[in-house]
Amino acid sequence: MTAGPMLILAIAALTIVAAPLAWGMAGAMSARRAHDDHAAIAGSWRLTAASTLLYVLAFNLTFFIQELFLVLPKALTPGLRPTLYHNNHGWEGTNPLAGLFQGTGALATLAVGLFCLWTLGRPRKRSDGTRLFLYWMAYCGCFMALPQVVIGSLSPGSDVGMAMSYLHLGETARIGAGLLALGLMPVIALQLRRPALELAHAREHVESPGSRARFVFRVITLPALLATALVIPFRVPRELLEVLVVPLLVLLCGVPWIQAGAWRVREVKANGSSTAPPLAYLFAAALGLLLLFQLVLRPGIRFY
Repeated sequence: MTAGPMLILAIAALTIVAAPLAWGMAGAMSARRAHDDHAAIAGSWRLTAASTLLYVLAFNLTFFIQELFLVLPKALTPGLRPTLYHNNHGWEGTNPLAGLFQGTGALATLAVGLFCLWTLGRPRKRSDGTRLFLYWMAYCGCFMALPQVVIGSLSPGSDVGMAMSYLHLGETARIGAGLLALGLMPVIALQLRRPALELAHAREHVESPGSRARFVFRVITLPALLATALVIPFRVPRELLEVLVVPLLVLLCGVPWIQAGAWRVREVKANGSSTAPPLAYLFAAALGLLLLFQLVLRPGIRFY
């Protein structure tokens, strides 16, 4: 392995594992010095359930957007006959542009994620359910796209790697793109701390380092962990590695930073309501999306 890929792997380990772990430990010590109590967060378990279901919806909608925008450019390209599935896409025929269009899915999800992040930051009154949905769409859009750039810098056979090859990017440019993506991950994750904490409906839930960390765990970290398991039925049948790797990457590249840095956010305004989004509607929406994936998309939709 050459120096470039070794550098990417070393910085990836630092960015995804070591740095958020160290920062989280610093937060735990800060909370201990401040003698934070461990009072329960009233009403947050319903918000935890709502956040879990909204993550499931956001993840699968984002994945659908990714695959749709991998298919649409190919459908408009002479010689290519693409088919959209619930967990992938495929195509028949040949055209040199096919390699370039393997990067359009990540580009689309990143655009959606950044748009939702921008919308989330706009000063406008929204329900907790709407804010959480925008939150998870922003998260999944960014963190489904950025890891693909890192993988593309290491693997020419990956989707983004094929696009890089079409653009004739050399090793230096590939490594630079991978490093840029790794650098953006903590930046975007840290931007998502305050919107999460502002979902609190009482000041005492987010007034100290320990309370902020506990609130983020219940509303963001725990739902993301639970939802990562719940997205698996949307992705089967497929090889186990393919079923698991994308949900795990999306989870691990951003949530640890949000959790680890929650204690450092200052002057948080508790703007949430005391009423969680209706769980029955969210469950029905998730179930409906699952049926769409398995009954309609799983057999494949031809775009020719």
